[in-house]
Amino acid sequence: MVDLDSYDLSLLESLQKDGRATHHELAKDVALSASQIGRRLQRLEAAGIIEGYRVVLRPEVLGLGVTAFTTLRLQHHGDHVIERFQAEIDLLPEVLECHAVVGEADYLLRIVVPDLNALSAFVMKRLMQVPGVENVRSNIVLSAFKRSNSLPLHYLARSTGVRRVSGSDD
Repeated sequence: MVDLDSYDLSLLESLQKDGRATHHELAKDVALSASQIGRRLQRLEAAGIIEGYRVVLRPEVLGLGVTAFTTLRLQHHGDHVIERFQAEIDLLPEVLECHAVVGEADYLLRIVVPDLNALSAFVMKRLMQVPGVENVRSNIVLSAFKRSNSLPLHYLARSTGVRRVSGSDD
């Protein structure tokens, strides 16, 4: 378990806005010294709260203009089938996210490709060829008005100013 105080939450909020911010810039936002920021970041990274730092690219600007949310159902659900499916999906760079879900489908995928022809080819020649896949249905995004990777950290705030969260070692 990791104790998060208001400084930690403020630091995480600032990082979600600008992952490239220096320790000095973060120190101004959080009202701590740069060395304190560095120590807190190390602790948050070691606890697995901060998974990594990434650049967010705009797919449409790079010519990847089609996003599809695809539901997928497997023929069978044994451990070997699921492990093989997950390993195969992990090899497909077009699949940005894959979530095991409950409902009519077994998995929900977010796929990004250049155009509809590329989506068709990807689904027919690659996705449907993954062993164990029985059914695939896609919803094509017409437009996106909100895209965020920022977590709603306000749920963690308490009147005491300290929140206990589970780290990666638990």
